Amino acid sequence: MSMHPRPNPIVAALYTLRDLDVDVVVIHGPAGCGFMASRMIEEAGVRVVTTSMGENELIFGASDRLVSTLRDAEFRFRPDTMAVIGTCASMIIGEDMGSAVRRAGLSCKAFPVDCHGCMGNNTEGAVRAINSAEAAGLLDPAEANRQRIVLRAATDMEHRCGMAGKDYLSPVSGPTKLKVARRIADTLSEGGRVAAVMLAKKELAYRFADVLAAVDEARDSLGGSTFLAANLDETVGLPRIRGYARDINRELSSRGVVLDATVGGLDEYAVVGDRMTRAVEGSGADLLVLAGIPHAYPGMGPEDILVTDQPRQLANYLSMGCGYAVGEISSHSLVMNTRRIVPTETGDTLRDLLRDGF
Repeated sequence: MSMHPRPNPIVAALYTLRDLDVDVVVIHGPAGCGFMASRMIEEAGVRVVTTSMGENELIFGASDRLVSTLRDAEFRFRPDTMAVIGTCASMIIGEDMGSAVRRAGLSCKAFPVDCHGCMGNNTEGAVRAINSAEAAGLLDPAEANRQRIVLRAATDMEHRCGMAGKDYLSPVSGPTKLKVARRIADTLSEGGRVAAVMLAKKELAYRFADVLAAVDEARDSLGGSTFLAANLDETVGLPRIRGYARDINRELSSRGVVLDATVGGLDEYAVVGDRMTRAVEGSGADLLVLAGIPHAYPGMGPEDILVTDQPRQLANYLSMGCGYAVGEISSHSLVMNTRRIVPTETGDTLRDLLRDGF
C-alpha cells in the first residue's frame, strides 16, 4: 500500500476524455471534486462543468440535477460530444447516469463513465473512459484494446519500479541542474558521445523534448557526438496525443534537431522500453541521459542522468542510488494548453554553460 498521495481514477478519466477530444465533460458530484484538474483541462479547450451535488442530493439522489445540467450544457456550448464522469458521491448513492443521459434527450453524442476515487489504480478510471468511448462509437475496438494494454502496462511498471511500489516517498528537490549540465558538457567537449533518450507521457513531452534540443545544441558548440531518440511516433495514439507528437517533431525539425530513432508513441512509454534499449545499445554512447519517465527504460543505471518531473519520483530515484537525477518541478502545469516545446531548467543550465564559454 502506498501512503503517499497517488493519482485519482476520476482525474485519469477526465484526462482520457480530453485526449479523445470530447467537447464537454460533466462531473457528477460536489463542486470541488476534481477542481484543480478541471481548471487545467479547460485550458486545453474542453468545457468542464459540475452538477454541484449537495447534502440533499446525497440523501434523495441527484438524477434530476444531472438531467438539468446536461441540458444546460448542451444549450450553452452546442457540443458534438459530451461525457458524464461519476465521482465517489454519485457512485456511493448508486446514481444511474446512463438513464439520466437518455432522459435528457440530447441531440449530441453523450455517454456516462462510471468511475469513482476508490477504484484503486488511477488507470482504472482511464480504462473506464476508454470502455465507455468504445461503446459510444468514439473508438474502434482495435484502438480501444491497444489503449487498455498500454494503460495496464503503465500500472504494472509503476508497481514494479515506480512510486506505486513504495509505501511512502517524501518529495525532494534533488541535486542542482549544474551538476548534470557540466557532466554533459564535459563528455561532449572531450569528444565523447551522449545518448539523449526521451520516454515521455503525453503532453509532458512538450517539456522533456527540450532536453534533446539542449544536448543537440551542446554538440554543435562543443563537438563530440550524440544519439537522440524519443517516443514520438505520430501515427499512434488518441487524436490529441498524435497532435502532440506532430507539434514536437515539427519544432525539433525546425531547429535542426534530427532524431536517430523514433520508438513508439506518447502513450506507449511503458511498453517500448526494451525496443528503446536495443536502439541505444548500438550507439556507442559514453553517457546516457534519460528524460521523462526514466524507469520506463529497463537499462536505467546509477551513472545515468535522469530528468523527471515528480518530486516523489525524484526521491525514488535518489533512494535507488541514482545520484544524477534531477527534477523539472511543475512541468504538468507548464505544458497545459501549449503547442510548443517548453524550456527545462536542465536545458537552460546547459545553455548557460555554453554562453559562458564552457
